[in-house]
Amino acid sequence: MKNKTLKIYLAAPRGFCAGVDRAIEIVKKSINKYGAPVYVRHEIVHNKHVVESLQKIGAIFVEELSEIKDKSRPVIFSAHGVPKSVPEEANNLNMNYVDATCPLVSKVHREAENLYKNGSHILLIGHKNHPEVIGTMGQIPIDGIDLIESIDDAKSYKKKNGKKIAYVTQTTLSVEDTKDIINELKTKFPEIKEPKKEDICYATTNRQAAVKKIAVKCDMFFVIGSRNSSNSVRLVEVAKKSGCAESILMHSESNIPYEKLENCKTIGISSGASAPEMLVENFISSIKKKYKVNIEEIEIIKEEVIFKIPGKLN
Repeated sequence: MKNKTLKIYLAAPRGFCAGVDRAIEIVKKSINKYGAPVYVRHEIVHNKHVVESLQKIGAIFVEELSEIKDKSRPVIFSAHGVPKSVPEEANNLNMNYVDATCPLVSKVHREAENLYKNGSHILLIGHKNHPEVIGTMGQIPIDGIDLIESIDDAKSYKKKNGKKIAYVTQTTLSVEDTKDIINELKTKFPEIKEPKKEDICYATTNRQAAVKKIAVKCDMFFVIGSRNSSNSVRLVEVAKKSGCAESILMHSESNIPYEKLENCKTIGISSGASAPEMLVENFISSIKKKYKVNIEEIEIIKEEVIFKIPGKLN
């Protein structure tokens, strides 16, 4: 008997962004054009369901080009971007490759490279070992770039070899946390050069703003996304900081905490930029089996960004 009504605030925008849509489309179009198998270096986007659905139609995921036995088959580079050494290796092996790097990540690559060429030492604000950070750091010589992960890193950083310094950022960071790190760097190094345009992408900014608006009204907040998805993990942090202490990431192995929902009147839901909408729908369907629900979608902005597919696939 459903005798309890649960109010659900649904954040919008949520889920797939233009870069993720484009990357998935590149894999599908590559399989249509070249036949299966098509190799993909690293998870095309950080979501198990997306990866498994592409495996079913002929994508094979590898971490390094050396794992590909048949070098005559095409390989796709993931949306997170790759160091320069990867396309160089593909060229040396005469491999046909398609670059699915998100155009907004490519923009950061070009910025870092141009700033370095103009004599600046680069500070990259980001998370160590994230594929996007590895890709951006691999655009310039290793002694030309340093990683800043926190305010403490910014405070303790000392300029090297008297060079000018400039910063760029990972595209999927927390807007608020990054602002604090940038302010610290600007206070310490007033002459630091900054990107012409914000590096944190529109989708990250919009999804965080939507969560921020809703979280304060919620007893619990759920973010649908993978554990290795940087932007999904950031959404959980934003929900907590915005007033909902009980904010959790719902990944592929998560169970819905019904015992906690018993004490809730209002919950919020969002999803990371690599999470299919189907996962949100499935989550709501599961909750509907236990409770009556009253759903209100709160949309803060309509996203109409579309990125073109590489011409060689059309």
